[in-house]
Amino acid sequence: MYSTTTYGIEVTVEPFYLEDRSDPQDSRYVWGYRVTIANQSDERVQLLSRYWHITDGLGRVEEVRGAGVVGEQPELGPGDSYQYMSGCPLSTPSGIMVGRYTMRNARDELFDVDIPAFSLDLPTPKTVN
Repeated sequence: MYSTTTYGIEVTVEPFYLEDRSDPQDSRYVWGYRVTIANQSDERVQLLSRYWHITDGLGRVEEVRGAGVVGEQPELGPGDSYQYMSGCPLSTPSGIMVGRYTMRNARDELFDVDIPAFSLDLPTPKTVN
């Protein structure tokens, strides 16, 4: 798991490979990721938008911007948390994602919260000696 805290908002990401949705022979590799956003600050915040910077194993970059996450713009009071799952297809067997959420506090101020960089790697096969 990968985690970072910005302005009292902790973002934790847990990536996982989706073998059943991937087709390596067709250069299609798909990962899911579970994100938990925990409000450890003392004020109410709302997630307004997201930005992702996705780099595949060949260094090609894709940027994704959009309102909210999975169709929602959750509000989090102090001590609240919100969790969602999403996915990312790549044409290479590895990559890296990093990003940020734009949030609004109770004073109507906008601020960015970091999403930690996390790697998308094929699981290593387990061998018995």
